[in-house]
Amino acid sequence: MRGSWRIGQIAGIGVYVHATFLILLVWVALIHYQQRHRVADALGGLLFIGSVFGIVVLHELGHALTARRFGIRTRDITLLPIGGVARLERMPEDPGQELLVALAGPAVNVALAGILFALLVPLAGLGSLSDVALVEGPFLAKLLWVNVSLAVFNLLPAFPMDGGRVLRALLAMRMDFVQATQIAASVGQGMAMLFGLAGLLVNPFLVFIALFVWLGAAQEASMVQMRSALGGIPISRAMSTEFRTLSPRDPLERAAEQILAGFQQDFPVQEEGRLVGVLTRPDLLAALARRGGNASVGEVMRRHYETADPAEMMESVFARLHHCGCRSLPIVREGKLVGIVTPDNLGEFLIRHGARRAGQRDCWNDRRQGQGRSPRRSQEPYGARTADPLYPGACVRHVPGAAAAPGGTGRAVPSPHPGGPRPGRRRRNRPPVRDRQGPGDRCRWRQGLWYPVLWGDRRL
Repeated sequence: MRGSWRIGQIAGIGVYVHATFLILLVWVALIHYQQRHRVADALGGLLFIGSVFGIVVLHELGHALTARRFGIRTRDITLLPIGGVARLERMPEDPGQELLVALAGPAVNVALAGILFALLVPLAGLGSLSDVALVEGPFLAKLLWVNVSLAVFNLLPAFPMDGGRVLRALLAMRMDFVQATQIAASVGQGMAMLFGLAGLLVNPFLVFIALFVWLGAAQEASMVQMRSALGGIPISRAMSTEFRTLSPRDPLERAAEQILAGFQQDFPVQEEGRLVGVLTRPDLLAALARRGGNASVGEVMRRHYETADPAEMMESVFARLHHCGCRSLPIVREGKLVGIVTPDNLGEFLIRHGARRAGQRDCWNDRRQGQGRSPRRSQEPYGARTADPLYPGACVRHVPGAAAAPGGTGRAVPSPHPGGPRPGRRRRNRPPVRDRQGPGDRCRWRQGLWYPVLWGDRRL
């Protein structure tokens, strides 16, 4: 995460602290100092908040080590003012595994609370558990209540917190994963509204947690929807085959000119037809500031980069783009660069794919409901679909003025056969069939499906 400093490594997982964490330390020191105006109280507050975030690290390690048992690596653990974040490479696809990973963190807090209780009772008795204040009270008692609070708070069904992931895992055992995510995200956003209201009335710190939960739930739900939509589709369907490349000997000025011309943001670097590196926009801007435009691309390009195969599924490519933080991914077949893919390519493909499927669904529904009807064409609004008297059961779209075109009839027929093939059913090795009423109204056979093409609008 940007703006973070590495403070150590535990079990092969890097631990980072975000720069905003310093604001929390200053705030805690001031709050403790204002109680009795003693520097010792401020130092005690810093020691306490350091111990609390040590507990948070152990909490996140519980998630990370449990995920490691299922073959999922953890990139790092970052400490933020509102808590810790363990960046897993991916979430488990099996609901049972996700349930165990989500419960591992609160289980660590429960275990720590039990250990502190066993140590505290023989030393200070049960009465010490209630003698807790901001700057007074047994230190172990404070840590015990911190663990209890963390366990209870994290188990609230506020997706994407631990409790929300537990809820999704339980729902996914009985329904579709995408639907379970949507329900969990809706519940999480409802909890975020309650956190925000409580923050305005009681503790302003809850407002930041509410914002984190609301945005996290929306982002997680959209990511799951995108992964579901991209499943089973090769990346070759969305990759860009028109792109610019650079040579290691090219000056950085040329790459800057290509960016200003609006061609692309990242550039594959080729030498003698082989892909040898990738020049990213942030690296280019940083190098221009340090070395100037005469430096060569080979001095700045990344020699360690991710690639994908054209036959690889979009879902896995999207996950790799998200986790590696890359803006583009070269597509390589047998050592030859054949395309690049960016998040924009995937987004545009989803828009086209969704519009295409919506059009097929509407056409199919109208064909089922339009049997035997033949309204007057002059009374039909633009884009209306009715039954065609020439092709019973076919889906017809009337376009005003299309009949005036040479040979045009003002309709487009997805299939000239009565009843036609169901939209979405693949019929391979069949050529496009033209409408007998004119060369303009025809069906297009594209990627294994029938698509209507209007005389006045070739974009469909």
